[in-house]
Amino acid sequence: MSEDEAAPETRGVAVELLDTVDLGPEIPGLEGRRLRMRMVTIEPGGVFGPVHDHKGRPGIVYVLRGTITDHRDGIATDYGPGVGWPEDRNTIHWLENRGTVAAVEISVDVVSSE
Repeated sequence: MSEDEAAPETRGVAVELLDTVDLGPEIPGLEGRRLRMRMVTIEPGGVFGPVHDHKGRPGIVYVLRGTITDHRDGIATDYGPGVGWPEDRNTIHWLENRGTVAAVEISVDVVSSE
């Protein structure tokens, strides 16, 4: 079993919706889609799992505070404050906070309006 398949369930995570924009009126062809911005806080020892993908939900993450470990393709990569990682149709991953302080990220993605 790979590290990704053994990802634990979500725990110690708080997600706050900051805002959304309906993209249909803004860009032809994007009816039924919205741009979403969330703040995600992962407490020390917290996990944002289980393994999930981003098919149909591309986005990008910016780490405000702490360190978040991104697990994908059997590789664990730490991201500290600053630009984090892209999340595209090929992304299959899970996240954790191995640090001693709460990690905070801003996640911006395109999602279905339903």
